[in-house]
Formats: sequence, C-alpha cells, structure tokens
Amino acid sequence: MDDRAVNAAGTCIEEEDEHTLVAEKIRSEMPNEDLLVDIAELFKVFGDSTRTKILAALSCSECCVCCLSSVLGMSVSAVSHQLRILRQSKLVKTRRIGKEIYYSLDDDHIGEIFKTALEHVKEL
Repeated sequence: MDDRAVNAAGTCIEEEDEHTLVAEKIRSEMPNEDLLVDIAELFKVFGDSTRTKILAALSCSECCVCCLSSVLGMSVSAVSHQLRILRQSKLVKTRRIGKEIYYSLDDDHIGEIFKTALEHVKEL
C-alpha cells in the first residue's frame, strides 16, 4: 500500500506541495498583465494576412509603396493603409529619399519573429 499522506479530498499532499511550488514559480516568472496585453496586440497585427504579406516582402528588401503594391497585386491605397497600421505598431519604419519613402522592418526582432513563425508553419 502507498504510504503517502493524503488530504481530505484524497489528493496526495506531496503532489499538492509540488503543484504549489510550480504555480509560485510560474507566477514569479510570468510577464505582468500590461506586457501580456501588448504581446496580444502585436500578434493581432501579425494576424492579418495582408500585413503578413507586407512583412514577408519587407523581410526580403526595403521598398517603396509602389513596389509593394506591385508585388502584392494590391492598390497603393490599400497597401498604404496597412503600412500605417504596421508603422503605428512599430513593426515598420520609413526612410525618405527625396519625394520617395522607403519602408523596411523596424528592427531585427520583427524579422526574427516572422522567420520563426515561417519555420514553425513549414514544420506542420
């Protein structure tokens, strides 16, 4: 017979203690609520297929809205609308040369997130 102590509900006390320790560890390491909300918002932006196509294109090369429009087969207006959302979310940055504005990924993290997602989907 098992010599482990059980509580009134019949649960092993050692397991309860272990679960409590694991729960405390998780609570201490989890990001705060504000950061989790920001992460959810980031994934919402990534969750639109048009924006994902734009990010895919920009992960290959910096380009202007006309180039993106051509690559994606979309109107300049539609691409510009999505670029505005990507800029507001700090996923895309701009660089001006004369009258032309060039778009690129805001930083290496964005490219890494996209690359990791692509690798994950390819494994499915």
